[in-house]
Parts: sequence; C-alpha cells; structure tokens
Amino acid sequence: MKDKKQIYDLEERLLEYSVRIINVVEQLDNSKVANHVGSQLLRSGTSPYPNHGEAQAAESPKDFIHKLRISLKELRETQRWLKLIQRVPLLEKPELLDNILQETDELIEIFVTSIKTAEKNKT
Repeated sequence: MKDKKQIYDLEERLLEYSVRIINVVEQLDNSKVANHVGSQLLRSGTSPYPNHGEAQAAESPKDFIHKLRISLKELRETQRWLKLIQRVPLLEKPELLDNILQETDELIEIFVTSIKTAEKNKT
C-alpha cells in the first residue's frame, strides 16, 4: 500500500490489490511450476478489480449480486494460490506474503458482507 493508512475506498483498494498481485507474480522464478501458478494467480488476483466495476454498472440487483459473487470467488481462489506459493515456497521470502494474505482475508470479508446486505435489500 502507498502508506500505512487504511484505504476505505474499495475501488482504490482493489486496484492496489491488483498491483500487489502483479508484483508477486513478477517475483516468482521462471520454473514450470512458478509459471503455471503465477498465471493462475495473475488471472484470479486481478479479476476482482474489473468485476467490481461491472457490479457498479449492474443492470439489476440480481446482476449486482452475481458480479459481487464472481469477485468473491476470485478472491478465494487467489487466497489458495498465495497459500500454495508460500507453502512450496515459490518465493525467496515467503513470509512477505503474510500482508497480502491479510488483505485478501479483509477483502473476502467485505464482499461476503456486501453480498449479504445486497441480498437482504433486493426484496
């Protein structure tokens, strides 16, 4: 993150998250395994940002919830890839992923809460 301050703007937070995912992928070595995992992480880890934009332009409450669920699904997948990278490890200093894993947890919580609120409010 740019500074130690909490970022409350979800769009900015997701943009920064995507940047951080890209930086993690760039730090992986050039092995067959790292390339595979890195490609998967890059896809899932950068997906919540544009899907959040899609949710903001949703055509209905049902569409809005669907887009939020896609973002949540991608965050959960990203969490798994990050844990795998840390466990193998595919980075020289796997402990550096602790912070982004914490951010992933927080984003998952935000999306779970947003989905519950949207489902409650759609009727």
